[in-house]
Amino acid sequence: MDSLENSSFRDVPGARKPVLNKYAFAAALLASATSILLGYDIGVMSGAIIFIKENIHISTIEVEILVGSLNVCSLFGSLLAGKTSDLIGRRLTILLAASTFLVGAVLMGFAPSYPFLVAGRVIAGVGVGYSLMIAPVYTTELSPATSRGFLTSLPELFITLGILFGYLSNYILAGLPNRINWRIMVGIAGAPASAICLGVLAMPESPRWLVMKGRYGEAKKIIQKISHTMEEAESRFQEIKIAASGLDSENSSQFSGKGVWKELLLTPSPSLRRILIAAVGINFFMQASGNDAVVYYSPQVFKASGIHNKRHLFGITVIMGISKTFFVLVSALFLDRFGRRPLLLLGTLGMVFSLVGLGLGSKFLAENNSEPTWAIVLSIIAVCAFLSFFSIGIGPITWVYSSEIFPMKYRAQGTSVAISVNRLVSGGVAMSFLTIANKITFARVFFILAGIMTMATIFFYILLPETKGKTLEEIEGLFEARPSDVEN
Repeated sequence: MDSLENSSFRDVPGARKPVLNKYAFAAALLASATSILLGYDIGVMSGAIIFIKENIHISTIEVEILVGSLNVCSLFGSLLAGKTSDLIGRRLTILLAASTFLVGAVLMGFAPSYPFLVAGRVIAGVGVGYSLMIAPVYTTELSPATSRGFLTSLPELFITLGILFGYLSNYILAGLPNRINWRIMVGIAGAPASAICLGVLAMPESPRWLVMKGRYGEAKKIIQKISHTMEEAESRFQEIKIAASGLDSENSSQFSGKGVWKELLLTPSPSLRRILIAAVGINFFMQASGNDAVVYYSPQVFKASGIHNKRHLFGITVIMGISKTFFVLVSALFLDRFGRRPLLLLGTLGMVFSLVGLGLGSKFLAENNSEPTWAIVLSIIAVCAFLSFFSIGIGPITWVYSSEIFPMKYRAQGTSVAISVNRLVSGGVAMSFLTIANKITFARVFFILAGIMTMATIFFYILLPETKGKTLEEIEGLFEARPSDVEN
């Protein structure tokens, strides 16, 4: 598929590593910016939900439905995004994602009642589902092998930046009257959505999608812009053409993803089955870790840890956001140097120990009315460590890994399946986290999550081969052998 990608630079002793292509970087940056919409929602809802509950008087169950509805409905956006992007292209799918979220944000900001608020989150959720699937796929198809890890981890960086902006919004607007502050908090999410809609106009289409549609002239011009030399561009173009010619007997100019679902889910080859298990598995464990729920309900978690002042609660979440952003950036910068597996395994192991620490701190606080300072400090440090290890490992690597391992024919719809699992688990956790914690205590929830991340570490070690520096075609070959036979 891309076996000659950057071939003039790879495996040559003393060869200088090519600088990051500015055109590819700009396009990846614009595409990944759609992820800021989810991040902002996660961050801002952690504070807005406190004021919404006080203003319109809703129950804990209604809070969970309101928070989780966006994640559950993003499942449908993710499922639709694969087929949609094969039909209308990656670029227009990004536009569809941003415009759908814009409609939802406006509806949330002006919602006169709880049902309208839920309706706004349902619409915004569909847009989020589209954006989470299309951003990494588009970036993967545009990126050279030497910088694919960095560029494809940008969606997680934007999610984290969005969370930080959401936290800052909570902190800044918390002093306004309750009937106004939460509306501004959720409504201003329409601003970045509008900017993304305009930015799409300057983005190129995915050259691989253009080749699948038989639009070779347009594809070649874009490949020339994202390559370092004309020779490299020609090599990449020819390899993509060869890969596209293998789309069964289907005329490439009429390619619309027909039959892909059947091959992917009902009659997959052994290698495709291993790819699907790896992609679904990493997305499942990303959300089963409880990360989104911890971020959504961080004020409640800290309140249970003995911190009751709202200003202090929101101030701590800002520190959390800064910590997450820093470690996502570290991961993005070193992902192509150290590889996916080392950072992934480091991150999951760190999450296990952080969750155990958080569970112990929560247990002591729940059992002691005096609320010892050391337990409060332990809980705060454990939460920040948990989010930091998530941000250096499974957070960014999930988007990178699940979009790069599928063959070209299956990439859009395969990634769609994996991201749909991601959103389903995220919604389930968000809609049950508080209820379960109220029944069995926060401490036991965190111990359970630690057990889940222990299983995740074992799953990743056994079933996920290293993909650092591999072209997309070489990655496909990694899964043709049994996982135990793959050199890690």
